[in-house]
Amino acid sequence: LAKETSVIVKETQKQVVALQGKFGELEAKLGESQDQQETLEKLYRDLAGNRDEWVLAEIEQGVTLAAQQLQLAANVQGAVLALQSAEVRLSGSNNPQFISLHKVLVRDLDRLRALPQIDVAGMNARLESVIAVVDSLPLAVNGRPREERKPQEPVVRDTAPITSLAYWQHLADDFWREMRGLVRIQRFDREEPALLAPGQAFFLRENLKLRLLNARLALLAHDQWTFRSELKLAQFWVNRYFDNRETAVLAARQSLDQLSAAEINIELPSLNESLSAIRTLRLGEAAQ
Repeated sequence: LAKETSVIVKETQKQVVALQGKFGELEAKLGESQDQQETLEKLYRDLAGNRDEWVLAEIEQGVTLAAQQLQLAANVQGAVLALQSAEVRLSGSNNPQFISLHKVLVRDLDRLRALPQIDVAGMNARLESVIAVVDSLPLAVNGRPREERKPQEPVVRDTAPITSLAYWQHLADDFWREMRGLVRIQRFDREEPALLAPGQAFFLRENLKLRLLNARLALLAHDQWTFRSELKLAQFWVNRYFDNRETAVLAARQSLDQLSAAEINIELPSLNESLSAIRTLRLGEAAQ
């Protein structure tokens, strides 16, 4: 019995050792599983944090681009498109920290949409059209009075014999008509006639084009004072030196009048609130 008990104890000890080995293997596998789980959780947290960082970086890039469009080019439409792209990207994020930034971004977007639209491209095209026709505009000093055509009166043939008095009267009328065709009377409705030498006409046209080019640069820079002053001087030259009875001159005058009355300088809002909200979020993430 003692021998049998000793054998059973040895077998039990062997089984306990085997079980301990298996238990150690299970503990090792469990530890590996826990390490893998912690690694996966860390990767998920890093991935979620990086995704929010990417979203925030894209939003900051859009807001910065909109601010540059406003400050450098006064391009309201370009700024609105940049903010709309940033707002759409922000709406796709589920991070509750972005709620306050979304409110500020929408408020800035509404302020930009409420601004009056300036058709810079259309005004620039009208200035280019006026510059293109400056060389072909007729000068007032070269203008000729337009012949007034009267309806022809029916010719009444007199069957009576022509007397010497009627003959001389008819001859005097023909002579008077010929003399009227040789004489040209020109009227200037100004204090003094705008006379130009042939060489001065070239410099007049070149200076007029230069003034219109300066107005174009002022338009692109949204310089209201320079824009209007250059256009006023151009209007004065067109009214004084060019033939205002011609259709091309009248069209150029109308374009200059409309451009001079346009407002090109508006008070643009800043996007400092959106940029400050983005910086606040970055500081909060850095503190975490």
